[in-house]
Amino acid sequence: MTPSEISRLDFTPEAVTRWAPSHPRNTNWPVVYVLDDALAEKTSSTGGSLRDVYVGESRNAAVRMRQHLDSPDKRHLKRIRVIVDERFNKSACLDLESFLIRLLAGDGAYRVLNRNDGITDGDYYDRDLYRESFREVFDKLQADGVFTRSIPEIENSDLFKLSPFKALTQDQAIAVEDILEGLFEDLESDTNSTIVIQGEPGTGKTVVAIYMLKLLVDIANTVAVEDFDSDTMFSELFIPQNRALLTDLRIGLVVPQQSLRESIRKVFRKTPGLKPSMVLTAFDVGNADEDFDLLIVDEAHRLNQRANQPSGVQNKNFADITKKLFGFDDVAKTQLDWIRAKSKHQIYLLDAEQSVRPADVPPELLGALVNSAKDRHRHYPLATQMRVQAGSDYVAYIRRVLGSPGPWDDPHIPAKEQFEGYDFRMFDSVADMRAEVRRKEEEAGLSRMLAGFAWPWKSKNDKTAYDIEIDGHQFRWNSTQTDWVASRTSLEEVGSIHTVQGYDLNYAGVIIGPDLRYDAKTGRLFVDRASYFDKKGKENNKVLQKKYTDEDLLRFIRNVYAVLLTRGIRGTFVYVCDPALREYLRAFIPADE
Repeated sequence: MTPSEISRLDFTPEAVTRWAPSHPRNTNWPVVYVLDDALAEKTSSTGGSLRDVYVGESRNAAVRMRQHLDSPDKRHLKRIRVIVDERFNKSACLDLESFLIRLLAGDGAYRVLNRNDGITDGDYYDRDLYRESFREVFDKLQADGVFTRSIPEIENSDLFKLSPFKALTQDQAIAVEDILEGLFEDLESDTNSTIVIQGEPGTGKTVVAIYMLKLLVDIANTVAVEDFDSDTMFSELFIPQNRALLTDLRIGLVVPQQSLRESIRKVFRKTPGLKPSMVLTAFDVGNADEDFDLLIVDEAHRLNQRANQPSGVQNKNFADITKKLFGFDDVAKTQLDWIRAKSKHQIYLLDAEQSVRPADVPPELLGALVNSAKDRHRHYPLATQMRVQAGSDYVAYIRRVLGSPGPWDDPHIPAKEQFEGYDFRMFDSVADMRAEVRRKEEEAGLSRMLAGFAWPWKSKNDKTAYDIEIDGHQFRWNSTQTDWVASRTSLEEVGSIHTVQGYDLNYAGVIIGPDLRYDAKTGRLFVDRASYFDKKGKENNKVLQKKYTDEDLLRFIRNVYAVLLTRGIRGTFVYVCDPALREYLRAFIPADE
């Protein structure tokens, strides 16, 4: 394919008027264009002032530029780059537009001014060939100063992975459309609602949560002059009636995990219409002076029931919030009850099999929540695997292997499966696995070592200490719990479940510690309680008078390893400490050679 051409001109009425008649394609040909504030100071992804950028596509670029010049939100932009190609068609232009929006949002140097009304991953004739040419367009724009980082650097960043400008899969898009249409009906009739979105690891629950919030904000802030396109997926939602329904609506995104919460706040700081203050803990919700109209709850399985909290202050806070909301300290109330009490509408995103601590909302409550949503036709399953290149079969395979209930001849135990194109290997040497993770980091980036919480965290208080020792090789746990995956020292450390749940990696090297073992005589997995060092992961619940048996603990530890083993996009490496478990798993995981 011949290379695309990029025209550059000032974003002024005079420049557009001169440019329009210079070539027939300026007024009658599908093109993609980039508007930006050329005078703004460039910045890194870590802070400072941001440049504003807008990406669009049109069959009549000159008319579209004049429309943008009339838009109050874009008059401050200074420069236009128009990308022209003799082979462009509408589908290719929509795809290139989405490609550039996603990468600009992930670059970290911009506020992307586009609204979020339907970036999808649509197929069309010769798409693969067109997408090869998109890389050439990127290279030209990067050489011209539009991009500050390479595509691999951008795609490996949290800003990219957690951006609201994502291409939705078909099941995600259908769910979002149905959910929002139902929400607008409920808002109009003043009817309370509860919606559940359910999906396994890698099906994009967090993506959907962020996407919906951005879409609602964009609908609320739409100005009539900006409504140029009517053929995007969610364009029919951008109507005055919906905008009126969203006026002054109080919306929050509840994220229980500290690390993921801070990463999302970082994205919101760079996204017009979204604010870090929208990202909340359940305690923030409970303590809020005003109620919320809508709460979107990501990783709802990590909400807490009443249990011993990490600090005395939080224990008191839990009791105080319950008293405030329900009139007395009802210990049966959970943070799920807080969310219901503080909002008229709730959207829960969950996967009960990712519950990893006794303090998490119990599975029977999650099951009741799911069944109730199904009964009211407000349940939306996500099935398409977006993270693991091996697909949803791999996720199901890992869960079956870790959940194998009986001896070797048990029919529930799966046969060894091969996942073509996915690097799934077991190592007999933890040193060799670490070396391979480092090699993959050089090759693809975003490759990390992970482990179950089977060693005490000595280095938390003694920075010179090592936490994990295996066959004479020493490792330290993650030195931070906030955004550890992107931290400066993460390649030298080992991440725990609390640093990676909700995150993607390219390659994950997972150490299955001595907390999970295998009894060859009975053919069953079992827990070594003395080798499990997550204090909150095995603590009995004195408030509710619950004692957690080894069988209860086995469920949590299985879930922990199922999460760790489904972080890798391109591959997962495994080292197993328990010799019997190692031999057992050889039947299911290909050996490193």
